[in-house]
Amino acid sequence: MALINALKRQLRSVIEWQNPHPDALFQQWTDNGDEIKNASTLIVGPGQGCIFVYQGKVQAVIEEQCLINLETDNIPFWTTISKFMQFFESEHKVGIYFFKTSQILDQKWGTTSVIKYQDPKYQFPVGLKMFGNYSYRIADAKDFFVNVVGSHNDFFIDDFRDIMSARIIHPLADFLATSRYSYADIDANREEIALGLKVKLSIAFQKLGFDITDFRIEGTDFDDETLKRVNRIADLSAEAQAAQAAGVDYAKLQHLEAMREAARNEGGGAGMGLGLGAGIGLGQQMAQTLTDPAAAPATNEAIEKLTQLKQMFAAELISADEYAAKKKTILENF
Repeated sequence: MALINALKRQLRSVIEWQNPHPDALFQQWTDNGDEIKNASTLIVGPGQGCIFVYQGKVQAVIEEQCLINLETDNIPFWTTISKFMQFFESEHKVGIYFFKTSQILDQKWGTTSVIKYQDPKYQFPVGLKMFGNYSYRIADAKDFFVNVVGSHNDFFIDDFRDIMSARIIHPLADFLATSRYSYADIDANREEIALGLKVKLSIAFQKLGFDITDFRIEGTDFDDETLKRVNRIADLSAEAQAAQAAGVDYAKLQHLEAMREAARNEGGGAGMGLGLGAGIGLGQQMAQTLTDPAAAPATNEAIEKLTQLKQMFAAELISADEYAAKKKTILENF
């Protein structure tokens, strides 16, 4: 039986990529090992290409559907190889690799780590995550084989996805750093970001032998630290809008809130009593200031005095008793 199978292999007349794996990008033809003896016809089907590798070098690339008679058709390097072929033993091996020429559509991508860049508007570090889909095709089979496939007998879509995930972070970080999008502008400009990133990725990946034919961003997210900053900005913006709607100066409102908090949170027994009385007084004064703009100069003067007094106490220029007594006097006059 072994002898019969060996004879059948020697008399085989067709080389073709039959029933390729649906996820295969490159696959070595191994029906007869890597020896081609009496095989005479090469069939390259629709959406397929073929590479001949001889003594470790790519010698010919066929990228179109065809049927070639290897005995009579003029194929580069084939005449040279055929001189070394013997009936049962071939000292010189030729590798035949089939590959897909059709587009690989709707592949998922996502950042494997957080992308860091400085927000150009708010000047704080942003940690961004993105995900989406892309499509690609093998544009230069020789470059792809040499630079990516290498010594692998087979190369699959998942193998390519790993390369894509590893190489997408740097171009994306560069683009965000130079495009000057604030965190609030990211979602509104996803198409523009995707287009700009596609250009950067295409330039980088053309060196590997393939083209990115489509690139899309489907969603974004921020890391926990960025979300805290974003929520704080949202709260402050809401407060400012509420003050504006009420016809109140937001900076003045913040000063009054700070004074009330200082009175409320002062430590010590005397401070607790002082805080209670001052809190009530400040509440009344705040209401007066909001309805009577003429009260603003007295309020600002009291704030400045309290601020200076706090700084002197923090610098240990006055004692706690002196600080409490002086603060009481300021608030009583206020």
